[in-house]
Amino acid sequence: MKPERIAAVIEKETKEIIRDPVTVVVALLMPLVMLFLFGYAISLDVDNVPMGVLDQDRSQTSRALVERFVASGYFQLTHDYVTDRAAEAGLQRGAVKLVLIIPSRFGEKLASGDTAPVQVLIDGTYSATANLVAAYARAIIGAFGRKTPAPVIVEARVWYNPALKSVTYVVPGLFGVILMAFPPLLTALAITREKQTGSIQQIFTSPLTPAEFLAGKLVPYGLIAFLQIIMVIAVGFLWFGVPLKGSLSLLVGVGLIYVFCTVGIGLLVSTLTNSQLVAMLLALIVTLMPSFLFSGFLFPIFTMPYVLQLYTRIFPARYFVDFSRGVVLKGAGLAELWPSVVLLLAYTVVIFALAVWRFRKKVA
Repeated sequence: MKPERIAAVIEKETKEIIRDPVTVVVALLMPLVMLFLFGYAISLDVDNVPMGVLDQDRSQTSRALVERFVASGYFQLTHDYVTDRAAEAGLQRGAVKLVLIIPSRFGEKLASGDTAPVQVLIDGTYSATANLVAAYARAIIGAFGRKTPAPVIVEARVWYNPALKSVTYVVPGLFGVILMAFPPLLTALAITREKQTGSIQQIFTSPLTPAEFLAGKLVPYGLIAFLQIIMVIAVGFLWFGVPLKGSLSLLVGVGLIYVFCTVGIGLLVSTLTNSQLVAMLLALIVTLMPSFLFSGFLFPIFTMPYVLQLYTRIFPARYFVDFSRGVVLKGAGLAELWPSVVLLLAYTVVIFALAVWRFRKKVA
């Protein structure tokens, strides 16, 4: 690819965008409207929780308590931790939503009639989930304590969203959903408009390669999408008061990768049709709807049937929603969230390569 050719396409596309200021204004305002609507309106309840155990007692009594959790049907034992740090990392990565910590001499204290405290660490990223998890945990431990010589004291702590506010987990999730909704739509409409007006024929007869043409289209709309994420992040923190526990630069940097990924989806959609109406409908079907249902924004993925959990892995919004909430609410960094970043990078490259292949096929 020759940079001067890509720059020429970028210049051409930028001039076309400037000539249509209404579209630009709508593109920048709609994400804010969506953020306010969902930020104030959404509150969710969920069920079925993956849990980890840090059993420092390793007695028959402690195992009986763990079995009570599993037998309840509300929890699935997915991790058995041996250190505090490992348990904390599991919560930070989102591998578990609850960690049951059973201290040493737990069984001995109960047998001798002494009170025996246990600790429950709860991921408060989803406030509705955290409320249910805490209630289930207290009920299970309370029922277990009534069958022992001494009471079991529950010490429950909610991490990452101790106030259990819905807006605290809704807004970081909206970052991924909003950026999956509008950038692909704008890009798909831009290229299909050239097809309908016939100006695309000038590209076909020029020395531009498909990769150069699509890269030139990718950059200006990627920058518009980047402005969208800056605006959405600013409003989320300043207006809604969502706390930022992690690195803002890391969030913005990976957000830039994500917006190029979403714009690339728009490019791919534009190669599949010559109609703006069909492009708009197709973009909404493959971006907005899956981002609501299968990104973990509305419905926690661990509550879905296993087949649907596998299905969610093909949507990039899932990985950015996980990344956004990990950085914003948990203070996680690349050490914990690098799989999501790698998958987003791979997704972006694959989508752009598919778009180039489809466009070359169309030209041929």
